[in-house]
Amino acid sequence: MSSLHLPLAPHSTLQATPEHVAEPPVLRAASSAASPPPAPARTHKTTIRCSDGRLLAATWYEPPSAAALRAVAVVGAATAVPAGYYRHFAEWLAGRGYAVLTFDYRGIAASRDALRHGEDVRLRDWARLDMAAALHAADRYRKLAQHAAGHPLGLLWVGHSLGGNAVGLVPGFADKVDAFVGMAAQVAYFGHWSGWARVQAWVFFHAMLPGLVRLLGHAPGRVLGPRAQDLPAGAALEWAAWGRTPGFLFGDPSLQRERAYHEFTGPVHLWSISDDHLFGPAAAVDALAAQFKAAAVERHVVAPQDLGVKRIEHFGPFRRDLGERLWPRLLTPIEAATPRLAARLHSA
Repeated sequence: MSSLHLPLAPHSTLQATPEHVAEPPVLRAASSAASPPPAPARTHKTTIRCSDGRLLAATWYEPPSAAALRAVAVVGAATAVPAGYYRHFAEWLAGRGYAVLTFDYRGIAASRDALRHGEDVRLRDWARLDMAAALHAADRYRKLAQHAAGHPLGLLWVGHSLGGNAVGLVPGFADKVDAFVGMAAQVAYFGHWSGWARVQAWVFFHAMLPGLVRLLGHAPGRVLGPRAQDLPAGAALEWAAWGRTPGFLFGDPSLQRERAYHEFTGPVHLWSISDDHLFGPAAAVDALAAQFKAAAVERHVVAPQDLGVKRIEHFGPFRRDLGERLWPRLLTPIEAATPRLAARLHSA
């Protein structure tokens, strides 16, 4: 008895947008004999092509056995954070039966060369072009897998910070994604902070980011967080402008036609971290939840004491040492709330 694999050859290119569609991966038969546990995720480096022709570095993490494929997921990174930071989470998801796509934004990490010399990039470009390319690649993978398997597969988007708060700017998000989990995804207007943290946020958006760009031509990663890389000038200045504006990106009139958060009707689970005082306070996450007016929204909070640790903070949720304690908390509720995920997961 055989099952169908959907292999992605290492260093292959998925031309992911409607304007750039690559030939499908070759479907091949393979034995369904069980592998001795624990088997590592199958990892494939690839590139995805954006609608403007730029290639982004990406990685697929697939279940150890193609017969175990249950769903597809995309992980959207935080601002200027390399996709490699999410590797352990992606491997864990693959162990649950997900084919997981991670990717680097143009100008960041392995996609640094996608931003050419003398060019700049804004946060909206990472959403409208780069996240869109990842979504198209994941949706195309899903369609091929559904054809091979003979049943529908769900598509889950997991977004960290910017990778979650910008999803409503991504073309096709409401049509293609079945469920969305946001970790510390927020409306990052400084007015959502309180106390001393509000003063820090005010300084960050009004003085630090603009000042660093004027002085250095970019915002150094070391001032953004322990995982971040240098932030291009355009992205830093747009982040600063949004952070000073009530509503953040929702207060930017130039994005009025692009914002489609209200069109998403699937489950939305937004998580805040109780000790994330600098980047994702609860009020900012609540403000993002209010934008999903047609979705089934749930708000969740995780605290260090829930996991038996001293701190989590903004960059802790995807660390491997917290994974076994935290990641099941993220996935179990969204799987239960999403029929296309739950049906496959519960029947496997």
